[in-house]
Amino acid sequence: MIILYGIPNCDTVKKARQWLSAAGHAHRFHDLRKDGLDAARLDGWIAAVGWETLLNRGGTTYRALSDADKTGLDAPRAAALMLAQPAMIKRPVVEYPGGTLVGFTAADWSARFA
Repeated sequence: MIILYGIPNCDTVKKARQWLSAAGHAHRFHDLRKDGLDAARLDGWIAAVGWETLLNRGGTTYRALSDADKTGLDAPRAAALMLAQPAMIKRPVVEYPGGTLVGFTAADWSARFA
């Protein structure tokens, strides 16, 4: 089963959900804000893709952090930030039988889900 994690009003998440449906892939949506995220799952994503890939440095939530919070980031500090503010996670995160994906591009997903 494909599980897509994200925030429903995120345009990239909307595109990813539409792509999965159009391609005929059954999936479940997990709203990071409403349904939450546990530390063990986040740790698994970090192990799979790296915290640098997972942390959305371009988002407004991250940019609003103080310079002190941004300085010297490492995996434990980044994980704490992402758990406290799930909007800091790059979206979508997809768990599927072949692994974990972060972000959405139709070409990449077509290759992985073919």
